[in-house]
Amino acid sequence: MSEPIAFDLEAVDWVKQDGLLPAVVQDARTLRVLMVGWMDRDALAHTLATRQATFYSRTRQRRWTKGETSGHVLDVVDLRLDCDADTLLLLAHPRGPTCHLERASCFPDAPGDFLAELDDVVERRAIERPAGSYTTKLFDAGIRRIAQKVGEEGVETALAGVAQDNDALLGESADLLYHLVVLLRARGLSLADAVDVLRARHAPAK
Repeated sequence: MSEPIAFDLEAVDWVKQDGLLPAVVQDARTLRVLMVGWMDRDALAHTLATRQATFYSRTRQRRWTKGETSGHVLDVVDLRLDCDADTLLLLAHPRGPTCHLERASCFPDAPGDFLAELDDVVERRAIERPAGSYTTKLFDAGIRRIAQKVGEEGVETALAGVAQDNDALLGESADLLYHLVVLLRARGLSLADAVDVLRARHAPAK
């Protein structure tokens, strides 16, 4: 069982909205807003203890855990309180669609990080290996072939930057990014791991 999330329940302003807090849920990988719910103290405590997003239904007047009937739970990895201490932000990994309409988000046009979505797709391809998929073909070919493709696409991107138009450069850049994602996944890494290195380099020295 996962460790409970450390969070100070006493830091929350429970008085301002009659014991209820709006809770915004974001996909921890893509940062797409998935849904908004309400939490009372009991729902928040349950979320912290179980790491599964749990809310308070104002219509049914009871606690409910997202996915308790559908199985599409939200695994909470982090939780933040806003500056007024009356709104919560939950970062979660969704297991299946969040919306009852079988959409990823209750906000169908909510922006997100497409590269993170692509990384998720590539991760699934690495596990499931669906027939007919180019990504499956790359994984089956092995790490050397994937690395070779990254090298080829890197050269083509550089050449496009020198000798071709913007459309060609963008096309080659997209090919390079895709094959780089596949290479990282083939080594058991993710694009987020590379971004973490960039973030550490960018952080001011202490």
